[in-house]
Amino acid sequence: MSRIAYVNGRYAEQRLAEVNIEDRGYQFGDGIYEVVHLYRGRLIDEDRHLGRLERSLREIQLSMPMPRAALRLVLLEVARRNRLSEGLLYMQVTRGVAPRDHAFPKHSVPPGVVVTAKRIPSYPTDIDKWTGSAILLPDQRWARVDIKTINLLPNCLARQAAREAGATEAILYDEATGVVREGAATTFWIVDANGVLRTRHLDHAILPGCTRDALMAELRAAGIAWEERDYSVEETRNAREAFITSATSFVKPMVKLDGKPVGDGTPGPVTRKLFELFARHVKGNS
Repeated sequence: MSRIAYVNGRYAEQRLAEVNIEDRGYQFGDGIYEVVHLYRGRLIDEDRHLGRLERSLREIQLSMPMPRAALRLVLLEVARRNRLSEGLLYMQVTRGVAPRDHAFPKHSVPPGVVVTAKRIPSYPTDIDKWTGSAILLPDQRWARVDIKTINLLPNCLARQAAREAGATEAILYDEATGVVREGAATTFWIVDANGVLRTRHLDHAILPGCTRDALMAELRAAGIAWEERDYSVEETRNAREAFITSATSFVKPMVKLDGKPVGDGTPGPVTRKLFELFARHVKGNS
């Protein structure tokens, strides 16, 4: 069965779908995207993702292409046409088609809207088979990482460096201060040498992760303490546990860092607990 995409108001076979060569997303990376996990027909953390989409669009002075309820219907229709009950839905909004000029178009043009879907393996049930490794890299991205832009070249370079090192993710840090920020496409957490669960505070230097926010809500409900506080490369290397979160990683233990084991090289007790906690959140029985 051919995959079906939504492209600028039409549903079409993905292999035949087209966008104009002067779409500003193609020319400049002038657009925003979101990725939503679909689990048994449910859009996981739907309000968080659509809320972040709206915020990112406001930050680049672009309006929502349609009301939130209408966009939700498009997402579900793409899932239905692809006979997808579990997978990922990708949505992208660009500033649309206009003659190539760095400044915004002088006259209003319709935004470009694309939604695609793809299958992923079933939700992980065994944390010991859901581990990964990471490398530390200086952060070379722009100053407004809090905007979920499609302009992702530095992230791609970081992920490629991780792949070439045999790792899952690149953990990015501020080269001037040595403060760790986040993964190339994930939020990064540690359990420090004193046993404190920590992740970096929100500002323009990191993306406000939807899975990060959902996990924090679960932590609050369960009475589990954590800190939003800077930590250094050295503290990261001395951490007892480390893990990443995202719409595709969920809660994923990082058992090696720069080729060396994190803690004893297996998922630690805190990460195990949060893996189960987030699984209940996704499956709707928390």
